[in-house]
Amino acid sequence: MKRVWIYQADRFFTEPEEAQALEILQAFVQDWTAHGNKLAGQVSIEYGLFVILQVDEAVANVTGCSIDKSVHLLKKIENELNINLFNRLLIAYKDGFNELQLVSNTVFQDLINEGEVTEKTIVFNNMVTRYEEFEDSWEVPFERSWHAKVFTAKKS
Repeated sequence: MKRVWIYQADRFFTEPEEAQALEILQAFVQDWTAHGNKLAGQVSIEYGLFVILQVDEAVANVTGCSIDKSVHLLKKIENELNINLFNRLLIAYKDGFNELQLVSNTVFQDLINEGEVTEKTIVFNNMVTRYEEFEDSWEVPFERSWHAKVFTAKKS
């Protein structure tokens, strides 16, 4: 089973920042271990906004310490690039032009009320933890996401 962690930035990476972050992350993943066992990790940055870490646990299982090491590295990247990878109050979605947007949860609720975000709007479920979920349920219509349980259309 492959485990996945998704970290959404509070803004889009610039191209140089993305290259720098990827270089740091790829070096980390190459040496990532759990209790002396080499982890089969991968990393990518998607849409210039999401850091995706993966580990194939069929090779070796992650541990609390190995996860802590990855979080520590992400915090270091945050400091170096003046970016936040742990702000859970921002919502990423694709607008009517299929462009990625990033807004506060308050603005997202307003967009729902205004009809700009609909049941078919693609949102990002950064809470997926398995690669199979990532492939099937990371980018999903609003109506099939956790967002639909938290955000509701204003009743007239």
